[in-house]
Amino acid sequence: MAGSETPDWVVAERHDLATVLDGLTPEQWDAPTLCVGWRVREVVAHITMPFRYSVPRFAVEMVKARGNFHRMSDRRARADAYDLTPEQWVATVRDNAAFPWKPPGGGFDGALSHDVIHGLDITVALGIDRQVPEDRLGRVLGGLTPKRVKYFGTDLAGVQLTADDRAWTYGAGTQLRGSAQDLLLVLCGRRLPPGHRTGEPSPRFMATV
Repeated sequence: MAGSETPDWVVAERHDLATVLDGLTPEQWDAPTLCVGWRVREVVAHITMPFRYSVPRFAVEMVKARGNFHRMSDRRARADAYDLTPEQWVATVRDNAAFPWKPPGGGFDGALSHDVIHGLDITVALGIDRQVPEDRLGRVLGGLTPKRVKYFGTDLAGVQLTADDRAWTYGAGTQLRGSAQDLLLVLCGRRLPPGHRTGEPSPRFMATV
């Protein structure tokens, strides 16, 4: 374990993310990500919200959003995006690598999923060939319960996600093939750039721009 209770694999993922962010150009910080409407700086603001917001402040923001977490997180990411410089955002991620945040009901596996998915939102959109370490990706894939998948609301009717780089499938139907981490993004409702999956259903999950 790292720090007082945060697992090493959460800490390592955050350090890796900080390293990626530290190498970005100013133009890349303002580039779009796979999160529709969010640039890199909004995604990083969202990732670091648990580190920066106290429980009372979070509660107040949820009240303002009438209990809608998606509305609240979108509003705060957009509002916070320019609060820090890129260098300060990098430091916020790195300095809080061992911060013991866990999403409600998700545990540290949920925290890892949060960081992995949003990290891929950045790297895939920017064309950065960053491979999530196998042990961490395996944890994320192993935690994809029907309840969690339903949360993303992705329509996978008639489609089976089949990984090319590990023994992993999800769903049933016509195969959509790709790397496990790319298919994780499909499962989370992301539209991927060309070349990130193959199979008859591919156009259904392709980015429009």
